[in-house]
Amino acid sequence: MSSLHKSRIADFQDVLKEPTIALEKLRELSFSGIPCEGGLRCLCWKILLNYLPLERASWTSILAKQRELYSQFLREMIIQPGIAKANLGVSREDVTFEDHPLNPNPDSRWNTYFKDNEVLLQIDKDVRRLCPDISFFQRATEYPCLLILDPQNEFETLRKRVEQTTLKSQTVARNRSGVTNMSSPHKSSTPASLNEYQGMNEIVGPLYYTFATDPNHEWKEHAEADTFFCFTNLMAEIRDNFIKSLDDSQCGITYKMEKVYSTLKDKDVELYLKLQEQNIKPQFFAFRWLTLLLSQEFLLPDVIRIWDSLFADDNRFDFLLLVCCAMLILIREQLLEGDFTVNMRLLQDYPITDVCQILQKAKELQDSK
Repeated sequence: MSSLHKSRIADFQDVLKEPTIALEKLRELSFSGIPCEGGLRCLCWKILLNYLPLERASWTSILAKQRELYSQFLREMIIQPGIAKANLGVSREDVTFEDHPLNPNPDSRWNTYFKDNEVLLQIDKDVRRLCPDISFFQRATEYPCLLILDPQNEFETLRKRVEQTTLKSQTVARNRSGVTNMSSPHKSSTPASLNEYQGMNEIVGPLYYTFATDPNHEWKEHAEADTFFCFTNLMAEIRDNFIKSLDDSQCGITYKMEKVYSTLKDKDVELYLKLQEQNIKPQFFAFRWLTLLLSQEFLLPDVIRIWDSLFADDNRFDFLLLVCCAMLILIREQLLEGDFTVNMRLLQDYPITDVCQILQKAKELQDSK
């Protein structure tokens, strides 16, 4: 380990040991990359994503409260209507008089149950395909959620619901238990138009990997719960990207994609005109870049490094637009020489690049505003 790296670790430790964390100092340090030693990245991300407050003294109580809250969410979500849950303190009730599986009433608990199953099936498929080339995501976690995976459970679980619905037995046998199915339990606060669940696994993945590889075993044990809340906070900021009715508003994804091109026009008009001439619309590539926070464009270590800077920036998603613009500028010579087919291939399969160069260029664009 170089003396410079040791010095950076010491700088982070100095900031994080203060009774009240100096947020601006932490942002400044994190923007240039967070060391993974000692669980520093895990801790910094939790602070930067507003999961942990700046006051250190309250961390223990808040973590305990949130993790218990997560357990409550699981208890609420795994119970099938009409099933006795004596071990959860819920007595058996006969719901067939007022409610039954064929009840057409939209308020029927069974109707909600079947709709939830559709979402669960999509989530299950996404979880299975997450980072298939990385061994971490192919093996069971050291700390499985027993509330869901305990074979002694006498009640219906999310996973059993999925298995019993449509999945083949040989597919189920290969099931990964590293990441439990996730979807926000706050159904009442979720707009009806928010029905695009595909791709959210790509955002959960790096968060869970970071928390589940924390050297602090006490925190590592609760990686699932911590991931859930950090994911929820992150999605609260980018949820507009997934709401179709907001696509053309200033907070929608169409506006943000066009913003990438308008920024490019200001910074490199020649390249902008070339892409316009070839009728290469930002929708062809920037939709995935923006909605998935570049998680599919780079290898996982590079994605995590990019997220250090994104999470550290006070206007993180404005900075994401600049990162996308920087990605275009850094391959400008190839784009200027290529035809439509070549350029589309470049943009949809971005070439291997030092992400630090991309972030440095994005920072230059930010400073030149």
